[in-house]
Amino acid sequence: MTCLGVTGAIGSGKYLGLPSLVGRSKKTVFTFLKDRIWKKCQAWSSRSLSRARKEILIKSVAQTIPSYCMGAFLIPKSLCDEIERMLNSFYWGSKQKSRCGINWLRWEKLVPHKTHRGLRFRNLEAFNLSMLDKQSWKLLSNSSSLFSRILKAKYFPRRDFLDANLGHNPSYTRRSLWSMQSLLTLGHRWKIGNGSQTNVWNMP
Repeated sequence: MTCLGVTGAIGSGKYLGLPSLVGRSKKTVFTFLKDRIWKKCQAWSSRSLSRARKEILIKSVAQTIPSYCMGAFLIPKSLCDEIERMLNSFYWGSKQKSRCGINWLRWEKLVPHKTHRGLRFRNLEAFNLSMLDKQSWKLLSNSSSLFSRILKAKYFPRRDFLDANLGHNPSYTRRSLWSMQSLLTLGHRWKIGNGSQTNVWNMP
């Protein structure tokens, strides 16, 4: 920093659109996602929009805002619930400032496919888990990538991802991926192949 003449980011600075420091209060760190969606909903609420247009805006804009962040961090469930309530209120046309209007259906009723009488909106918590599971699968299936080599060298150099412990003083990204181990094993299948990497003493 002295040579280049730049200042260091302190506190809630961002790097490539993601928080560079995640403290104890996870909800406070990721509140910027809710604020961005809130601004979009406020701008759209000033227009006269049909339900079909609101559905398109929610699916194509509002629900894609946290996607990038959800691929690296486990977002608190309470924050996901607040975002879903906000989008539900926007869809049914209620005004949150005056707390008037009726949300005719809960968000959970709008999540299923249209063939099951839903609107196929995202369950943000489940989407967050699927995005992190996708990153975890990369650690298993593509061990030669830069992403896999860095995490393996730092946190589990002598073990496989599914057998690795959390480690000492891990980052929040590492914690988020580690929490996916139990979920990944539910659908994970291992092919023996020629048996050259099969450990008959430790593998079930």
